[in-house]
Amino acid sequence: MEKIRTHVENFDEVLNGGIPAGSVVLVAGTAGTMKSSFAYYVLYSNAKKKKSLYLSLEQDRGNLERQMSGFGMGDERVKIVERKDIGKGLEGIRAVTFMEMFSEYLKNLKNEVNYDILVIDSLPVLEIIAEMKKPRSELFKFFERLRTLNVTSFLITEMSQDSNTYGRYDEDFLADGIIHLKMEAIGDVKVQRRIRCVKMRSSKHSPDWYTLLFDDGKFQVAQVISEA
Repeated sequence: MEKIRTHVENFDEVLNGGIPAGSVVLVAGTAGTMKSSFAYYVLYSNAKKKKSLYLSLEQDRGNLERQMSGFGMGDERVKIVERKDIGKGLEGIRAVTFMEMFSEYLKNLKNEVNYDILVIDSLPVLEIIAEMKKPRSELFKFFERLRTLNVTSFLITEMSQDSNTYGRYDEDFLADGIIHLKMEAIGDVKVQRRIRCVKMRSSKHSPDWYTLLFDDGKFQVAQVISEA
């Protein structure tokens, strides 16, 4: 089975070699956990061998490029498509629901760009735009259409600090994988970013928490550091 490596130091070993190609993966967490940066890093690190596409429904291209440049990922390896470009791409597509239109748009992009790895930032914003009348049914069909594209997809999603679910409409059951990022208080002052793979179909992975570190343009994970 082909695996897509995250290139996060030590994390691919946690994932038993990486993410199975063709998977639909949720990248879930609270604000400030570097979800977007983590997903972009995967694209950036694979872009020499894999065509990568980042669909930004929240930030415009300029802001995202400046942010990632500040993290040491500043060249043009990753193709960024911002919201206004997506709007233009949807023009002329006829479908019953917005999610069907969006799926057709992704199919058209696949034919044009032939991308291998896709990030959608973010799923909650897409769900708001879509104004879904039957969200569980529409999302089920959307996830299935993503799989037919033969790409590895990362869907960034928000969750509250005290939540035990990774989506509003059973997205966690529909996804092939879930990568969860969180902020963990250590004592009264310190805070750690942590990461774990909640699930990954077709992969024997560790479900444990790891400390997520970012320095000098590189992500790495380490065993959880407890307060002395």
